[in-house]
Amino acid sequence: MAERVHPHDSPPTNVHDETSSETSETSLKPTSHPGSDKPVPQPGTYVIHIPKDQVYRVPPPENARRYKDLTRRSKRRRPCCCCLCWSLGILTFLLVLIAVTAAIFYLVVKPEAPNYTVDSIAISGFNTSTLSSSSSSLTVSPEFDVAVRADNPNDKIGIDYQKDSSVEIYYTDVFLCNGVLPEFYQPSNNVTVFKTALKGSGVVLSSTVKNSLVAAQSQGRVPLLLKVRAPVKIKVGSVKTWTITVKVDCDITVDKLTANATILSKDCHYGVKLW
Repeated sequence: MAERVHPHDSPPTNVHDETSSETSETSLKPTSHPGSDKPVPQPGTYVIHIPKDQVYRVPPPENARRYKDLTRRSKRRRPCCCCLCWSLGILTFLLVLIAVTAAIFYLVVKPEAPNYTVDSIAISGFNTSTLSSSSSSLTVSPEFDVAVRADNPNDKIGIDYQKDSSVEIYYTDVFLCNGVLPEFYQPSNNVTVFKTALKGSGVVLSSTVKNSLVAAQSQGRVPLLLKVRAPVKIKVGSVKTWTITVKVDCDITVDKLTANATILSKDCHYGVKLW
């Protein structure tokens, strides 16, 4: 009986990619063993060499969803960044424009703060004999006639005094009386003295305040605080600003609480509230 001869391929090679660096694909062929009845599989297994810089471009399947989410987030952030940059740019432009406008206004108009002071004061409603009584407290209804001097030193700015002003007088934080300023327009380079009548009703002076007031009058130095709050509009040419509140606080010292009181000292502080 003749022997059966099985064809077989050439002896397999252990490593093909180590012998040649120029090829990127290597064919692996399985080894056939003599005497085996199994069919020899056709060569179909390959080893593909991919450069390292391409390995990370495509995520592995288990991270594909995470990669997709991260890509979506980055696309969403770009419009937000663009909007933020545009907003900052517009805000910067507006601030620069306001600064330039204010600088031009200051150089052209050269604004100066107005000056306020108290010219005279007349007091009534305080009875000397009543103040000297031994009662524990005292109820009074004082009246003050105050002349306030307003000086506008500006060459191109007028001041329009509006309604809803207030004038108040205090003694050691105790409210005594109040009133309002007249409505008027003060042109540039103008000095106006306006008088206002202030009245108080049913003001209760405690024994401590009453005794302090009697002692101050006996010494000839009664300290008072005058508070003025006046809404005004600044006028430059034919243009008026929004309403600005002028705040004036004057520390006044008079010699007595009578109609012919004399102002011994006065110190006024001026400020504005723009909004």
